[in-house]
Amino acid sequence: MKKILPLFCALAFISQSSFAAEISTLNLLLQPAFKTLSEDLGSALSYKPVTPAEPLGVTGFDIGLVVTGTDMEKSSAAWAAATGDTISTLYIPKLHIAKGLPFNLDIAAFYSKVPSTNISMYGGELRYAILEGGTAMPAIAIRGALTKLSGVTQLALDTRSLDISISKGLAMFTPYAGLGKVWVVSTPTAGILTEEKFTQNKVFAGGNLNFGLFNMALEGDKTGSAKSYSLKLGFRF
Repeated sequence: MKKILPLFCALAFISQSSFAAEISTLNLLLQPAFKTLSEDLGSALSYKPVTPAEPLGVTGFDIGLVVTGTDMEKSSAAWAAATGDTISTLYIPKLHIAKGLPFNLDIAAFYSKVPSTNISMYGGELRYAILEGGTAMPAIAIRGALTKLSGVTQLALDTRSLDISISKGLAMFTPYAGLGKVWVVSTPTAGILTEEKFTQNKVFAGGNLNFGLFNMALEGDKTGSAKSYSLKLGFRF
């Protein structure tokens, strides 16, 4: 724990120092700009698994701190109008907890509060390993997940996603990849803007390193047109 704590603090500092802004002036946006912002926020706030496909098992846990950075260049002008600040990358820290269940099922949940903003979010997943994997066979899993934005009075945004992923353990290292679809509903409560509903394709790949109890995972994701990169540090057993 003494070795992990400084890394957690470093991740939190990176996300906190990225910007200081609140989504509070959506009424200044026109509908096309709001849709562009919703697309990037949908990508940024949608569920990022940051875990291989193999199940944890009945006694298994995966507990970690995740920081995800999403490219917001496409909606940078809309973000500036909605917050009064500029941004190129949105960093989101999350506390993530997963628990293994019987029958190759895993359940997980996360909570996030983005420092220096009014953005909070939470969500979860239920995952079923069609193949649990082994010495010769890869693991294959299907996942359903949801996320919900909170803390922003002018915007309600939630995502739902389905994906399939594959992984294969190689000693301490387990690479994985997957694809899926994300459904986004973005509902403004300011100005004359109207609700945006759309779907986005999702592809992701990553790798998990396990050193006994200590665990580290890296993941790249492209949801819609926005790219995200996630780092998770924690414990997996």
